[in-house]
Amino acid sequence: MALKRTRLILSLAALFCLAASVAWASGGHDEPPNLMNLALRTVNLIIVVALFWRFAGAKVKGAFVGRQQSIENGLADLDERKQAAQKRLSEVEASIASLESEKAQILAEYKAQGEALKASIVAAAEAQAERIAAQAQASAALEAKAAVDTLRAEMAEKIVEAAEALLVAKLDDKTQDKLVDDALSKVVLN
Repeated sequence: MALKRTRLILSLAALFCLAASVAWASGGHDEPPNLMNLALRTVNLIIVVALFWRFAGAKVKGAFVGRQQSIENGLADLDERKQAAQKRLSEVEASIASLESEKAQILAEYKAQGEALKASIVAAAEAQAERIAAQAQASAALEAKAAVDTLRAEMAEKIVEAAEALLVAKLDDKTQDKLVDDALSKVVLN
C-alpha cells in the first residue's frame, strides 16, 4: 500500500515538473529555468498534497466512497423499480389481453341469454296461441251446441204446435173428453 502511494506521489511530481517546464518554455523567457526554484515549489506542492492527504484524505475518500455507495444504492433501487414496473407492465398487458377474451366471453353469454330469452318468448307466445285456439274451439263448440239447442227447442215448439194443430183438427169433443178421463183415471190410480 505504501509502495503504491509513493509511486503515485512520484508520478504526480514528475507530471507537475513536466507541466511546469512546458509552461515556462512557452513563456518566451530567454533565461535558463531556475531549476532550484522549481524543485522547491514542487517539494512544497508535494508536502501540501501529502498533508492534505494525511489529514483530509480519509474524509475525502469516505465522501467519495459514500457517494459511490449512494449511487450504487440508487442504481440498485432504480433496477428494482424498473423490474417492478416491467412486472406491472406485463400484468397490465396480460389483463388487457384477458379483457379481449373476457369481452368475447361476455358477448357470448349475452348472446346465449338473448337466444334463451327469445326461445322462451316464442314458446310462451306459442303456448298462448294454443290456449287462445283451444278457447276459440271451446267457445265455438259451446256456441254450436247453444245454436243446436236453440234449433231443437224451436223445432220442438213447432212440432208441438203442429201436433196440437193436427190434434185439434182431428179430435172432436167426444174423443177429447175420453182422453181427459183416461188421463185423470191414471193420475188418480197412481
